[in-house]
Amino acid sequence: MRILLDESLPGPLAKLLTGHDVHTVTVLQWTGLKNGDLLKRAADSFDAVLTADQNIQFQQNLAQLPIAVVVLVASTNRIESLQPLVSEVLSALETLQPRTLIRVGA
Repeated sequence: MRILLDESLPGPLAKLLTGHDVHTVTVLQWTGLKNGDLLKRAADSFDAVLTADQNIQFQQNLAQLPIAVVVLVASTNRIESLQPLVSEVLSALETLQPRTLIRVGA
């Protein structure tokens, strides 16, 4: 699966998502894009966007885009807080469908 990590998540998280083709917003030089623009751009090349933005589901009509969104919910956006969620994220990616949003974590 091709995955885009939003700028709200640390880049090192990409290495933990084994078995997937993971890119970061920073490396693609897409930082600063508003969520709607980011999702539209990502929909052309990615299957899913991972983010820590818990309001994204209220800001965007995800049913209009052929991409899934995974929201990581942790005490902080630091890798130490997100690392325990990796196995749950990997499991969720196995059955993730386009045009859906799931939350992983607390």
